[in-house]
Amino acid sequence: MSAWFHAARRDAAFVRSLGLEFFRYGLCSAVALGVDMGLLLLLHHGLGLHYLVAAAIGFSAGLLVAYRLSVRFAFRDRRVADARAEFTLFASVGVLGLALTQILLHAFVDGTGMTVASAKIVTAGFVFVFNFGARKVLLFTRLP
Repeated sequence: MSAWFHAARRDAAFVRSLGLEFFRYGLCSAVALGVDMGLLLLLHHGLGLHYLVAAAIGFSAGLLVAYRLSVRFAFRDRRVADARAEFTLFASVGVLGLALTQILLHAFVDGTGMTVASAKIVTAGFVFVFNFGARKVLLFTRLP
């Protein structure tokens, strides 16, 4: 068989694998988002915390859930052998995601008048794509 055929098969397998990881990460993130958003709404509407404070607390809880599920279910390859170092990198991406969350929530709620819940849903889409890409490249891609 030609080199082109082997390369095409390898590339197709990579795309299928990446798609499966994206799907699994999406499921993990949906559970984490449920924890995140549930705490956000409970703390903001139920306890009266400012929405940005409540968002930070909810995001942090969701981060823990996302990590545990991601390493157990979503990603096959792991680049970092030490679990503490891996979590530190995972959380660092999460901190950047939290910064993006805060910026977008503020822009959508205070800038456009969206409700906190609606703004969180829109924001979560942007942050999901950012987090998946950064975590896949930094933590869950096998080195050659």
